[in-house]
Amino acid sequence: MKIARLEHDGHAVWGVVGSESVELLPGAHDYGEALAEATSAVERAALPITNVRWLPPVVSNTKIICAGLNYGKHAQEMDRGAGTYPSVFPRFADSFVGHDDQVVCPRNSDQLDYEAELAVVIGKPARHVPVERAMEYVGGYTCMAENSVRDYQMHNRQATPGKNFERSGALGPWIVPPDALPDPREVRVIGRLNGVEVQNGGLDDLIFSIPALISYLSAFTTLRAGDIIATGTPEGVGMTRKPPRYLHPGDQFEVEVSGVGVLRHGTRQEN
Repeated sequence: MKIARLEHDGHAVWGVVGSESVELLPGAHDYGEALAEATSAVERAALPITNVRWLPPVVSNTKIICAGLNYGKHAQEMDRGAGTYPSVFPRFADSFVGHDDQVVCPRNSDQLDYEAELAVVIGKPARHVPVERAMEYVGGYTCMAENSVRDYQMHNRQATPGKNFERSGALGPWIVPPDALPDPREVRVIGRLNGVEVQNGGLDDLIFSIPALISYLSAFTTLRAGDIIATGTPEGVGMTRKPPRYLHPGDQFEVEVSGVGVLRHGTRQEN
């Protein structure tokens, strides 16, 4: 089952994605409600999948917490060592667009970098979760083009400004259930820029595993159904290339996560 958020008649709605259509879940306001409604055996209105305008599968109060430098090889290419604890920062919901939409190159920077990631979606309230039970709280997975405005990221020790430019990242197209990834350690996260593979990493390279991230984050905040944890990006980002290769208007970037799907976004200049 794939659950997505989309636009219908000028409103954001949730739906269950099939091969040719999306069945609407009109009673759902967030992912938790969508998941519950999707399991009910009722007849639903549907839209042809070719007519769908995809939205990021988050609402305005969704907590989106990202892990930085969490792939060993990426930490090496950035000339950074592994820390004792995860490096985390928040992302705001309005910093993302949906599948097949366009991210925005900001007017005050030319250093918007691509970052392919697997994002974990929480399935039920999680607080003070031990590592050995953390996977019980996973409600699904989705793809993320986390992307970063590098010069703003480096303004200070806190990366938040460079991670939250409006419409700088993408999320989706949908959320798949936990059993879509029976062993996350075997998952590959691939980034393609204009059809050329630029990132390809496995979750076996994570410094802090999915259970470790859930346990650490739930120690200081309650994670609720629909909240998202981005697990980090593999090596191959644009800023480490010689010369650096940042996103430009007209570029297409794809994130493929095995077992989840493919997220794609275009790129335009800010007005």
